[in-house]
Formats: sequence, C-alpha cells, structure tokens
Amino acid sequence: MKLEKTERSLAAAAAKAGMDEKTARKYRRLGKPPSQVKKARNHRTRADGFAGVWPELAGILERDPSLEARTLMEYLCRERPGEFRMGQLRTLQRRVKRWRALQGPKREVMFPQVHEPGRQSQSDFTHMTELGVTIAGQLFAHLFYHFMLTYSNWETGTICFSECFESLAEGMQNALWELGGVPAEHRTDSLSAAVNNLKDKAEFTTRYEGLLAHYQLQASHTSPGRAHENGDVEQSHYRFKRAVAQALSLRGSRDFSSREEYAQFLRELLWRRNALRRERLAAEVEVLRALPERRLEDHSAERLKVTRNSTIMVRRNIYSVPSQLIGEAVEVRVFAERLAVWYGGVCVAEMERLRGTGGQAINYRHVIHSLVRKPGAFAHYRYQQSLFPRLIFRVAYDQLCEQYPATAERQYVKLLELAATGSEERVAHALRQLVDSGTVISFERVATLCRSEPAAAPPNQMLLPAAVELAGYDALLTPRQEAPLWSS
Repeated sequence: MKLEKTERSLAAAAAKAGMDEKTARKYRRLGKPPSQVKKARNHRTRADGFAGVWPELAGILERDPSLEARTLMEYLCRERPGEFRMGQLRTLQRRVKRWRALQGPKREVMFPQVHEPGRQSQSDFTHMTELGVTIAGQLFAHLFYHFMLTYSNWETGTICFSECFESLAEGMQNALWELGGVPAEHRTDSLSAAVNNLKDKAEFTTRYEGLLAHYQLQASHTSPGRAHENGDVEQSHYRFKRAVAQALSLRGSRDFSSREEYAQFLRELLWRRNALRRERLAAEVEVLRALPERRLEDHSAERLKVTRNSTIMVRRNIYSVPSQLIGEAVEVRVFAERLAVWYGGVCVAEMERLRGTGGQAINYRHVIHSLVRKPGAFAHYRYQQSLFPRLIFRVAYDQLCEQYPATAERQYVKLLELAATGSEERVAHALRQLVDSGTVISFERVATLCRSEPAAAPPNQMLLPAAVELAGYDALLTPRQEAPLWSS
C-alpha cells in the first residue's frame, strides 16, 4: 500500500513487496493489511480422535499430574489395540499441554531477587566426574567447591573430593583471600558440614560458626530440598560446567598429565569468565570489608588413642601409625586431603586422607619389624591388601605361593623388610627384572640383585660437591708480564 503511491503500476509495487499482483489487488480492495484481515480460528479443522477416551485420561492425570503424554499414549495402544497408534502422540501431547495450562496443578513461581553490591556470596559443591576428565589416563573422580558473588557473578573454586567441613573451610578461605575482601553474608544449601540436623537446637555447626565469626560473615542457608533458594550458584554450576565441557572439547583432549595441570586449566577458564565481570566486580570490591590479619586453620583436630594394632580410626577409616605410639593418645589434624598425627608437639606422621568410609591405609614400614618376627600372621592379616605397596609386590607374593607354599609368607615379609630398610624402588626394580626374564622369584635372588645395583642417593638429600683445587685460582692472581696490544 505504501509502494503503490510511489510506483508506476500495481504490478511493480507488488513485486517490490514480494507478493503476487492478484494478492496485492485483493488487499487494495479490502483496504486492510493482512494482520487485520486474518481472523482467529476457534474451531477444529478435523475430528478429535481422543474425544471418546479423554474423560478417562483426564481422570488419570488428576490422580497423578506428573504422567507424560507418551506414557498415556502407550497405555492407549496397549489397552485399545488397532484404535490408536504412536503416530498420534503429537496430538495427545498438545491435548495434555492444554489440560495442564487450564486445569492442571498450580506451578511453583520463581521470584527474581534484587542483588546489592557486596551483600551476599553463595557457595556449593558440584560433581565434576561426569565431564570425563582423566589424569595420566585414569578417570579423575572429584568435586568442585564453587564460590560466587550474587551481584557481579564473580566466581572461583577449589578442587576437592568430599563435602566435608575441611573442604568447605579451605575452599571458602581460598575464595575470600583471592577476592581480597569479605561480603556481608554467605549462603549455602543445607549441607551437613555447615547446618545441623533437625535434632540439634543450634542452626549451624560449631565449627562453621567459628569460621564465619573469624571473617565476621552472617550465615544463611536454604531449606532442605529447596535448591532453587540458592539459585544463583546453582545456575552458575550449570554454566561453569558447560564452559568447562566446551573448553575441553576445544582443547581436543580430556586427559591431563597431572592434577596441577588440570587445576591450572580451570584457573585460566575462571579468569576468562571473570574478565567479563570487572566493572560490576569493582562496585562490589568498594564495599567489601577488609580481611582479617590471617587465615583460620582449615582443619579439625581429634584426640585418639593408638590401638595395640598400631592403628587409629579417623572418620571411619583405619590408618597405621609408628608402633612406638601404641597405647598413647595422639592429636590427629584432619585436613581436606591429608592427615597429620601429632604427639608431644611434634608431627610424627602424615598420610593421604582416604575417601569414603571403611577403607584402610596401612604403611608396612610401621609394622614390618613385628611382622618379621611373626611371618605366619601375614597369611590371614585383616589388612593384608595394604601390605602390597605396588602391583609388582602382589605378583611376587602370588609367585612365591606357587613356588614355595611352605615359606611364601616368610620370604615375602623379608622382601618387605628389605624395602623398608633399604629402597622400595630398588626392590621393585629387582622384582620386575626377575618377572621379565622368567626367573623364579625368591628372597635370595632379589637381595642379590639389590646388592649388585649401584647405591642411589637417598631422596631429598643434598649431594656435596666435589673438592675444588684452588691452586689454579692462585696462579690467576699472580702478577705476570702482559704482552702489548700492538707493536710499532
């Protein structure tokens, strides 16, 4: 209609408008654009194939509104064979969708929140194993403690392996010190590391309250089963893991040579994501409170007595300690990934913290001196699997049982003693030599191979440099006749 006023003919105006000349003539006759000519259709163009069974289906939906249209379609095909087919699924889906909108149960309403700079931070743990990251070819099962600010969406985090208090304390403090300030409030979900169960009068655990008091943080948490109340960090989980998956695909490999390389990969990804939030982050930094003078210790301490088995039980896992501590009470400092055993103000042992419960970590060096005197105890030792420090030791024991069934335990225990008093690496190398050459393993052969190898420097021991002859330096300091630079 607009082009008709400037073009020479109706055909030219219609061509420029992208329509047929007859269509243009029709709209010119009506004097209305297409949007005003088309009338809303409120009638069906074909018969409703579900009219006869819809009352039954509506009754089923009223009893359980969570049923999907596909389930109802399969039900009809099974109960009324020949009358319905799966090709009608799309029609039934539209009918069920309309029922939900007009007669279905009320849906939960989300209420967007107004966030103020520096007011709130949120954190939570998220599982990362689903991304398929491997370290040196082995699947890396881990979690990620995710910390973010609700106003600027600035985020950071720490790799961890459980939702324990130590992981929470370490991750939160890492985030606050990286941020360089403290917001007014910190919000978590109802995780047991921070929130007490319903039987306790106190809302938060004592350790978590102590952590927040150190940073003067106000605590809040979601209701049990209400993850959307911590919606900012939940949405950040989804976006962060999607970004990690995309970055891994772009990298071309999900395998990393070490955990540190993978951690650096995540740090670089977080830096790129936070680079887009600098302006809003600057507004938050201006109102953040100052950090305390120092970090709080991110471990918990337990007082335990060493059993006559030279073991302690920490968080339902068994660990061995030096046998000199049997009967003594020791302080065990539990970190997120390690344990430190202290006695008399001295750290006497450190070991990696086991994941889960029901595990055993027995260091053969703690018990081998007694096991050598009682080798028969090895065959039925409750924690026997822990006394195979490497796979080659397990292979050696199996061969000893086949070749020397009467003395297998005695010979294997002496191999462990040789590894404990000498070098585990040297014993393992000797065992591999015998296995590769097809030679029958025995303690005497292993001991002979170990003696024939050159002695290696103990680990972490500095080698002294060779003696330096100083006479050459004295000669340099002795005056001598210099030759002229040029002659006439």
